[in-house]
Amino acid sequence: MHRRAEVLDVLVWRGDANGGGYHSYGVPAQESQTVLDVVTWIQQNVEPTLAYRFACRVGMCGSCAMMVNGEPRWTCRTHVKKVFGAKGLVIAPLRNLPVIKDLAADMAAFFDKWTAAEGRFHPSKSRNDAMEPISPEAPNRVAANAAIECINCAVCYAACDTVTANPDYFGPAALNRAWTLQNDVRDAGYTVRQDAVSSSGGCFNCHSHQSCMTYCPNELNPTASIAGLKRLSALSYLTGGKAR
Repeated sequence: MHRRAEVLDVLVWRGDANGGGYHSYGVPAQESQTVLDVVTWIQQNVEPTLAYRFACRVGMCGSCAMMVNGEPRWTCRTHVKKVFGAKGLVIAPLRNLPVIKDLAADMAAFFDKWTAAEGRFHPSKSRNDAMEPISPEAPNRVAANAAIECINCAVCYAACDTVTANPDYFGPAALNRAWTLQNDVRDAGYTVRQDAVSSSGGCFNCHSHQSCMTYCPNELNPTASIAGLKRLSALSYLTGGKAR
């Protein structure tokens, strides 16, 4: 596999949940060309049935995430010149998720694990109650702010070897979300969430390899969030579940 003058040799995975394989395409090389541009060119000029996802094209939505040369990336922000090498360009659906068709992975399991980790806000007040003032400098708020920019792209989930080995593991994104909520004083779900993240699919499965931090396009550190959940779980055990 190599790059010819003005032409990119690209392998794209085609198939569905029942299996598939890589197909080879020659794509015209362009300046400032992204991997998403390559996929779009193939779909528009060669394979109109090629399935893939994208929306914003500017690194805001995360829906265009795919495996590029074996690494999970936002394809709209991945420039071909930065990743094209001896292996050429190999594009596949995100790993650790079922495939719907071609480059489109089924995100249902990813979001089911958010639910299992209690990654939703449990309101402690109604709309009729006064809003509770929260200092941006409060330790809990600082901890939450460091992790709230997740946009659910599943790059960290695809990067996680623990998810690969243990499909029941909630994964970095779900636990990162749980950490932000455990540090939100307005949330009333602390106890039920702590029980969830301490369960068999929870935080103690993490081996701290930090692949999630390495590949997170928003430069978050889910490993640190998961370590925080481990501390809270230990403290909860020692205090009989009364710690917050």
